[in-house]
Amino acid sequence: MTKFSDLKLDPKVLKAIAEAGYETPTPIQAQAIPHALEGRDVLGIAQTGTGKTASFTLPMITRLGRGRARARMPRSLVLAPTRELAAQVAENFDIYAKHTKLTKALLIGGVAFGEQDKLIDRGVDVLIATPGRLLDHFERGKLLLTGVEVMVVDEADRMLDMGFIPDIERIFKLTPFTRQTFFYSATMPPEIERLTNTFLQAPARVEVARQATASETIEQALVTIRPSRRDRAASEKRNCLRALIDAEGEKLTNAIVFCNRKVDVDTLTKSLRKYKYDAAAIHGDLDQSVRTRTLESFRAGGLKILVASDVAARGLDVPSVSHVFNFDVPTHPEDYIHRIGRTGRAGRAGKALTIATPADDKLIDAIESLIRKPLPRADGETIAAPATPVSEATPDTKPAATPESPPAARRTRSRKPAQDKAATTEPKPAPQPTEVEAAAPAQQPKRSPEPANRRPPQAQPQGHESRRGDRNDRRGPVVGMGDHVPDFLLREFRAG
Repeated sequence: MTKFSDLKLDPKVLKAIAEAGYETPTPIQAQAIPHALEGRDVLGIAQTGTGKTASFTLPMITRLGRGRARARMPRSLVLAPTRELAAQVAENFDIYAKHTKLTKALLIGGVAFGEQDKLIDRGVDVLIATPGRLLDHFERGKLLLTGVEVMVVDEADRMLDMGFIPDIERIFKLTPFTRQTFFYSATMPPEIERLTNTFLQAPARVEVARQATASETIEQALVTIRPSRRDRAASEKRNCLRALIDAEGEKLTNAIVFCNRKVDVDTLTKSLRKYKYDAAAIHGDLDQSVRTRTLESFRAGGLKILVASDVAARGLDVPSVSHVFNFDVPTHPEDYIHRIGRTGRAGRAGKALTIATPADDKLIDAIESLIRKPLPRADGETIAAPATPVSEATPDTKPAATPESPPAARRTRSRKPAQDKAATTEPKPAPQPTEVEAAAPAQQPKRSPEPANRRPPQAQPQGHESRRGDRNDRRGPVVGMGDHVPDFLLREFRAG
């Protein structure tokens, strides 16, 4: 079995690895590091949680041990799609380079330009950045990329999803042709293949697992609920999530819950807190300091449930996540791989549960097609949605109408008593109005359905509901092109 001591890394790096408690490299580390130390470009493909970050960080530190940084000209560049992933790479660099004199700078949004400019001006060996902020510094004339020796693109397929490919192509053209390049990702769609063919020179392809596969240590399950009504689907999914969390009991030490939209992240977090669950939100609209504090609390065990958008799905390394819940089925099947990859990391056991409705069938089919196997169904069948408690209806949803609280008069068209059909053919005495109906505005007269011309409208019994096609009749008689003929059309005129 290969050990880190067999990989010809710098002794200072090996010392830091030993202090971190690692002895044996993961498969992608064992295969990629030798190619990287030889100076070759590397195209790395591996499922999440397999140690891709260390597979480029360790050889980078070894190579940069010889040389010196110059002002505004970083010697290496690491591009990451999100702030959190960039910060995680920076943490890895601090761990493995602590016995060296190498310097780093982290360029991400949400942080003042001034502090970042000071670091760049002093000269850094490793520059870790998101594409947008990197180009901001370049366009301000604060940064030169002509001295880059090693360039890393981490989570390349996420760059594609977030629309960063034009920025990546531009950044590549700003760096020297002689650079060494690393491409790492869990999936490799055709667009990324085209990019690697353009900018990588005879890369060593390292693929330690079939593309788009999840770790075998992750127990997956699909829970399908059948909502009672479309407008109550979200609240019934929240009920289902709470039931799943409670069912896991002590086995759930902490969990990440994924939603597709930022607004749903906030709504779900408020709902969980309302029911006394220890939960906090993280998504792209939050201030960077809030996102950082929330992640640190989750890593340290001070937070049990992290509700996140896909900003947290890629690359975040929290080794002890016991559960992942997909509150929403991801719209891109590749995101399913990245989401559930937050659990079951480094050989640990994990569990991933996905909540779906019949409307998500196409998304589930796409996921099963990608991973080439069906998702195990919970209890082996579709389950009915749990009942929504009255308190759950607020503040997220409005309570449904009950016999004791009839809906407002403007919505009464959806209530069609059985006797209405008879009322259209045989008049009946008008019923006494209820208090609500008495307070409501009087119904407008309805035009007779018979094809008579200019026939006065027939009065309908009190409370009668018009048909769907006669919706405009309740707004009063039509003026202009209906029963009323403008005066100028009735005036006589003489021909000739």
